[in-house]
Amino acid sequence: MDQVIQVVGALAILLAYVLAQLRVLDQHALPYLALNFAGAFVLAILAYLERQWGFLLLEGVWAAVSAWALLALARVLPRPRA
Repeated sequence: MDQVIQVVGALAILLAYVLAQLRVLDQHALPYLALNFAGAFVLAILAYLERQWGFLLLEGVWAAVSAWALLALARVLPRPRA
């Protein structure tokens, strides 16, 4: 089951990258950042559980940078009026 979860996490990151290269997604858009964060977060958790420290460093930083960008994006998105 871990292998399936790893593949799904990797596919999320790869899908974001491919769609950005094809100019379907902007690298600063919510879908791109969300795919990157979700994939990297899943892979970071699995790396921690498997004690793969180098992979944890890579995916942990990837998830943190994606989360930072998502938070920055959330600050600039217009708020719906009540």
